[in-house]
Amino acid sequence: MNVSLSFPGRSVASRGRSIYRKSVRPRVFPQEKGKFAAIDVRSGDYEVDADEMAVAARLRERRPRAVIWVERIGYQAAHAFGGLRPDDDD
Repeated sequence: MNVSLSFPGRSVASRGRSIYRKSVRPRVFPQEKGKFAAIDVRSGDYEVDADEMAVAARLRERRPRAVIWVERIGYQAAHAFGGLRPDDDD
């Protein structure tokens, strides 16, 4: 499957962020702050884990055709150079 034909990069990011904000974040924040949420942008299904690679692999086990977007719960970005503070509203 060619993901780029169905889901251009901006579309995956836009859909992933939207699903995270509307559906996932209200269920996982603040108790899972600092962990990663892997979201299938096709279905809205997700997994949460402290290990970024493990969370994506676990989601892919359940949804082999998943188009995955990863968010770090409670932070502006999953990774940063030089430090990154948590979101102000968290």
